[in-house]
Amino acid sequence: MERLPPNQASLARGVPDAQPGTIFVLSIAGGVTADAEPQRTILFGRNRAEVHVCVGEDDPRVSRLHGSISYRNGRWQVAVTGRLPVRFPREQTLFAGEDPMPLAVGYTPLFVQGTSGRQHLLEVYVVGDSGTRPVRRPREQTHPPRTWSLSMTEKLALVVVGQRYLLRDPHPLPLSWRQAADQLAELQPDEGWTAKRVEHLVANVRGRLSRDGVPGLTREEVGEPVGNALNDNLFRELLLSTTLVPADVDVLD
Repeated sequence: MERLPPNQASLARGVPDAQPGTIFVLSIAGGVTADAEPQRTILFGRNRAEVHVCVGEDDPRVSRLHGSISYRNGRWQVAVTGRLPVRFPREQTLFAGEDPMPLAVGYTPLFVQGTSGRQHLLEVYVVGDSGTRPVRRPREQTHPPRTWSLSMTEKLALVVVGQRYLLRDPHPLPLSWRQAADQLAELQPDEGWTAKRVEHLVANVRGRLSRDGVPGLTREEVGEPVGNALNDNLFRELLLSTTLVPADVDVLD
């Protein structure tokens, strides 16, 4: 295990050439790099003297030993021992006592919740087989996101049901089928909108996206109780893919 230099740039920009499986771990306090050797473990937390990578040193909400990154069964895996969870991309959260979560090849930002909403960043980069440094492509044409095909009727129903997401509500929830049907009936009095029709339209879109590989849109994936999880996942995908954008709510006027 080797220390990273104090002036190490963000790992998001790539890492120096290294053997596949090599890991780099960095916080604002410094970091380390290590080869992929069985049972190799990197500790992170608030107590600089007892960990390899110090994170949240001035924040007592961060545990002195908050977690570890270990090489097991051919993968680097994160385990949490601290009181607060570690947040992964896509809002995945790992708590103490849960099975370790494997790291993907490439760059992964991890966040530890601190005092008064502070988010302490722990950058991780696992070297893959195809090289370590992202290729600069300043002149290459921008790749547009994959948007999903919706009929005009489906799009209108989704805009109404998911309007709180489009209006940037900090804690958005979908409208109920009845609320949506009532609003759609005001917009289109002659179209025969009912709660059941809205529900079926949204369910059909979820099913179509699920069959095309979008995760988190079926009861089997989410588990019981489902609550609003299926539609919440649906609207997050529609916004991230720019299938729906905030300007779409103009139709409600």
